[in-house]
This record gives sequence, C-alpha cells and structure tokens, in this order.
Amino acid sequence: MVGPPDHSTCSICCCTPVNRILTVIFMILLTIAVLFGNSVSLVVFLGTKQFRTPHGYLKASLAVADLAVGVVVVPFSVYSEVFLMLKGAPTECALGTLFGDDFQPCTVIGTVFAGCTLVSISTIFLLTIERSIAILKPLHKEAVITRKRTVSLIGVSWIASFFLAVSPLMFSEEIVLEYNTCSRMCNFSLLAGSFPQSGWKILLLFPAFDFTLLGATVVINILSLSSIRQYSKQRRVLAKSNHSCRLSRPSFSDIKAGKTIGALTLAFTASFTPIAVYVVGNVLGYQWCEFSFIAFWILTSNSCWNVIIYSVRDQKFRQRALELFSISKSAISTDR
Repeated sequence: MVGPPDHSTCSICCCTPVNRILTVIFMILLTIAVLFGNSVSLVVFLGTKQFRTPHGYLKASLAVADLAVGVVVVPFSVYSEVFLMLKGAPTECALGTLFGDDFQPCTVIGTVFAGCTLVSISTIFLLTIERSIAILKPLHKEAVITRKRTVSLIGVSWIASFFLAVSPLMFSEEIVLEYNTCSRMCNFSLLAGSFPQSGWKILLLFPAFDFTLLGATVVINILSLSSIRQYSKQRRVLAKSNHSCRLSRPSFSDIKAGKTIGALTLAFTASFTPIAVYVVGNVLGYQWCEFSFIAFWILTSNSCWNVIIYSVRDQKFRQRALELFSISKSAISTDR
C-alpha cells in the first residue's frame, strides 16, 4: 500500500521489453487466478445451504475483498504497463492526457487496494475469533455466534477498513496516491520537496495496524490449537482407561476449520511481512525498486491463495466445488 516517492513524473524505471512483457503476462495470469478462485468460493459459500453459516459469511466477505483486487487493482496495473510500453512515457503523463489533471485513477485504485487488504486482515481476525469460540467454548457457540452479529461485524470491518484506507489522504497534505513504476501499482507516496515531518508517521499506521491485528490473530490461533491438542490428549487417556466420561468438546468440523484459519493466518502473515520490511526500509532512506515489486505482488498474489487452502484443507468445500464443475460440464455438453 505504501510505495517509494516517485516524483520523476516523466521518467521511467529501466526495464527491458522482455521483462515488461513477462510482467504483463504474470499480471494477466494472476488476474485470471484471482477471479476464478474467488468466484468459485463465493458460489460455494453463498450458493450452498450448508455453507450459509456465520463462518461461511466471513469467508464470503474475504472472497469479495480478494475478488475486488482481481477486478479493479490488477487489471489497472496491466493497463498501465501496456500503456507504458506503447507510449514510452510514464502512466501518470499518459493518464493526464486521457482523463485530464483533475481525475487521477490511482485515487480510486489505490484506495480499493488498501481497503481490501485491511478488510482481508480484519476478516481473518474475525474468523479466528469465531473459530476460537467454537473450540474453546463449544457449548456457547450457538448463543454467541449468530448470523445477525456476524453480518454486523462484517459491515463494521468494511467501513472501518476503508476509512483507514482513505485517512492518509484526509489527514495529511503531504501524501498522495500515484502509480509507481517500481511496484507497478498505485501506492501512497510523499510529495516532492523537503522530507515530511508527519507523512511517514501516518503511513506507518498501516503496518502498525496490520501487525497488531495479525499478532492478536496468531496468539488466538495458538490458544485454539493448544486447546485442540489438550482435548486430543484427554480423549486418548480416556480411551486407554475405558472411561465413558463425556467431554465438552468441539466438533470435528470446528477443529478442522480452526486449523484452516491457522493456515490462512500463516499465509497472510508471510505475504504481508515483505511490505512491512519495505516500509521500514523507506523510513530509513533506502529505495528498493526491485524489492518493492516483489513485496507488493507477493501481497497481491495472496488473493488467490485462500481458495487453494480451502481446497486442500476443507473436504466439504472441495467436494462442492467439484460438484459445481460437474454440473457446469454437464450443462455445456447438453447445450452442444
């Protein structure tokens, strides 16, 4: 979300035509993967009755955020890179000619990327809370976790995330959103001139917020997984002693879902860490052009990892997705 200051408005990063073509191909393939994977997730979670649960609604919210990245953010980068190759000029110059100086597409694109990234983090946090209640307090699950509360929390997470996404533009005149030729994305950057006194403090709110939420998510996941391990030990002890004592235990599906959320948390933490390293490096005065591309696109690629994790970890999701493919294939064959 935060990029290096790129104020050479009519200059371009040195890059061979072959590398640019490969970059565009990568972006197009990523767009297809994000759109396809998250569309399947939405159809499964919202189109199947057994998945219309608070847990399913949270996963659908995560899929919508990832889908928005594939619909809005990545295609704009593809368009920008193609424009750079054809015109031989930076995108901001070209877009200024097309749209005029009063309209900057990056104001919208960058806000969507930042907002959806924050929505993803907050949704994973809510998923972790929901699973921890199901695992740690299984008897209170139905009373605490309701559809109405879940939908309300989803709405709050979207509103709060997008408010935080636009806050740098609202509260600082030193920060702008512009297309960066290093990261090939619309990023927040600082205005040219003297080093801003408060701009970096505002931009650092993003990694601070993200890692605070991710840190809390990791802690809660550890508690949930520890509870699962403790329950497994108790069950083995009772089985060996032939005791028939009933345990207040989470269901197998809750345990499986808790482990899946742990995998999601691990994947998102791994994808966000390079961004945090990059932002800190910029604060210290380092300009890592190549690393910025790697960091931002690792984070963007995370938008297609969720469906892969579901397919590997969740047998019901995998079965339903295969059923949908079978139905679609049969419909196509019938039409022919």
